[in-house]
Amino acid sequence: MANPHMYYLNKVMSSLFLDTSIPNDERTNFKSIQSITDFWKFMEGPLLEGLYWDSWYNSQQLYSLRNSSRIYYENILLGVPRVRQLKVRNNTCKVYPAFQSLMNECYDKYTSENEDVSDFGLKSNTEWKYSTSAANAPWHWGFVGVYRDGGYIFTLSKSKSKTKTKFIDLRLNSWITRGTRVVFIDFSVYNANVNLFCIIRLVAEFPATGGILTSWQFYSVKLLRYISYYDYFIASCEIIFCIFLFVFTTQEIKRINEFKADYFKSIWNWLELLLLLIFKFISFNKTMSQLSSTLSRCMKDIVGFAIMFFIIFFAYAQLGFLVFGSQVDDFSTFQNSIFAQFRIVLGDFNFAGIQQANWILGPIYFITFIFFVLFVLLNMFLAIINDTYSEVKADYSIGRKPDFELGKIIKKNYQNVLEKLRLKKAQSDEVKIKTTGDLAEQARKRSFDEDEIQRAEKMKKWKERLEKKYYSTETEDDYQPVTQQEFRELFLYAVELEKELHYISLKLNQVMRKLSALRY
Repeated sequence: MANPHMYYLNKVMSSLFLDTSIPNDERTNFKSIQSITDFWKFMEGPLLEGLYWDSWYNSQQLYSLRNSSRIYYENILLGVPRVRQLKVRNNTCKVYPAFQSLMNECYDKYTSENEDVSDFGLKSNTEWKYSTSAANAPWHWGFVGVYRDGGYIFTLSKSKSKTKTKFIDLRLNSWITRGTRVVFIDFSVYNANVNLFCIIRLVAEFPATGGILTSWQFYSVKLLRYISYYDYFIASCEIIFCIFLFVFTTQEIKRINEFKADYFKSIWNWLELLLLLIFKFISFNKTMSQLSSTLSRCMKDIVGFAIMFFIIFFAYAQLGFLVFGSQVDDFSTFQNSIFAQFRIVLGDFNFAGIQQANWILGPIYFITFIFFVLFVLLNMFLAIINDTYSEVKADYSIGRKPDFELGKIIKKNYQNVLEKLRLKKAQSDEVKIKTTGDLAEQARKRSFDEDEIQRAEKMKKWKERLEKKYYSTETEDDYQPVTQQEFRELFLYAVELEKELHYISLKLNQVMRKLSALRY
């Protein structure tokens, strides 16, 4: 349900609410808010003007809004926006005794245990009274905390003047206090031209250290799915996907019925079920089937390697966080350190920043990380994949076939359809006899030696039995145990092949001698 218009709609909305400067300060917008005063200026300025677009023509202070007045002609505000905040209680942290004479209030970071649920301020309307959240309501993951739903909530009026009066009243009565930890502004718009809804959330976090951290979310979604002809084409593709999923599921159910409890003894069958639940389109051709076989065969080695890799990787991430966390933004948290190291592996890094933070440990950290992770561990990973792929390719070269090749099935069905529509002649019975008839009888008609025919039939039976055992698509695993009897048969088969090769070599020498005699 992706749509190229989603990006442009998100860009327009973000430009309107994030890049518009507050009144009398062109350098400050929602992205650069630093104080509670700036936050209220944003609420009474760009947010108010953006939500109530009918006043854009009369606004003389926001040139960007006047130039963007077409935005809300194309987008409809759905319902009314909602503003809510979450607070923490006083004395949720302890003041060191030596400083208790200077301060008697302490507000810790936000947690569900520290949350303040008591009424405060005027205690007259919903914005001063705590509203509980639903049990299954999603939480919001911010920069400095994870916030639950609920809190102190109020909805804006449909009138711009009433909303502005509400903002002024909240500001004068200190709705945002020292205990405030986050304020959410939620609203949605709909654009009928491209049939997209844009769900907008503006977030202002008030960390225990002071200041304000702003973040935002703009989600464009297509809730009305099937309107245009292209939408119905997408629907047909979804139906085809469901059909494929049904076919693959049926195949696995048949295998479960055939092997019973033995089916679940193989880890690769569990992997097959996992792939079926996720995405089962990797056996469409020989190349994709080889990829599947390679990954499944080297899974144990990869898991063992991954444990070693992540031990070293996380150790370096912890080192980066401890050494550079207080000075470099990329290492300010343990999670940021992990992502920064992934960027280093991809070649995107800020070496000057870590060198400036610590001119001794910075280069040592960088050089050793590049050597051990990039040069050693990643090359070991590639060696495991390459070695296993060579084995799989060798197996396929001597007869093993993929379980399911979509191309051959489509070609076969296509040929059948052409024959039924009489657009192509069906294969004649005479050709079928030549391809599927008794090869031994044909050999006798052509005066082949009886011993040669018997040896060929024996070799054919051995070949069919070995293929069924070791190269059948119905086998549970890539590797099958070899019994003593089977080893004896394999040995005899190899001996017969050697005799046959020697016999063919003698025949070839006889033919070459006859050709030489004819030449002279």
